[in-house]
Amino acid sequence: MEFFEAFSAINLRFLIDGLRVTIEVSVLSIIFSFLIGGLAGVLRFTNIPFFSKILGVVIDVIRNLPLLLIIFFTYFALPQIGIRFNIFWSAVVALTIFESAMLSEIFRAGLNAVPKGQMEAGLSTGLSYVQVLRSIVMPQAFKAMLPAIVSQLISLIKDTSLAVIISLPELTHHARIIYGQNTNYVLPMFLAMTVLYFIVCYALSLLSRFLEARQYNY
Repeated sequence: MEFFEAFSAINLRFLIDGLRVTIEVSVLSIIFSFLIGGLAGVLRFTNIPFFSKILGVVIDVIRNLPLLLIIFFTYFALPQIGIRFNIFWSAVVALTIFESAMLSEIFRAGLNAVPKGQMEAGLSTGLSYVQVLRSIVMPQAFKAMLPAIVSQLISLIKDTSLAVIISLPELTHHARIIYGQNTNYVLPMFLAMTVLYFIVCYALSLLSRFLEARQYNY
């Protein structure tokens, strides 16, 4: 009986409030990491002397750090040098830093997958390097990158649960509060979290499959 009592209207509203925070953090992190990661990937692709190598080292370091460590760094370490974020923005900044590094590699790999002859052909017509990159190379690369980008963004949504460590009021945090008040609610809350995360992530995975199918059709 207590199993079903766990899904009371109050508890469900509380979980939905947590899911809303999860989605808000995810959307902001997706936007920022897409912009920063895309720019970093393009800069690495252009192979600017010295700068691209330094950027590559920074990206490799970030990619090999645990996300949890980056979350701790943004919330606990940055205030030591005068940079302070509240819990919400600490989570957004940490996820943006981590996911930007991941997405930059996807962008760089996608650009490198475009035959070099495309760039040479574009330059031979009198277009500038930037024009060829924007009008010829990037559209081809972006179509191939989309499924991988969507898959990475699915991982980002699931990674928001790690921000529970700094008490971000997201889905996992709210579920913990509910089953902390009644240990008989542990299983129902884990079931509820599973369903809610599945709905959001599966929707994005369907989008990824759709984009992948379109890629093969062209």
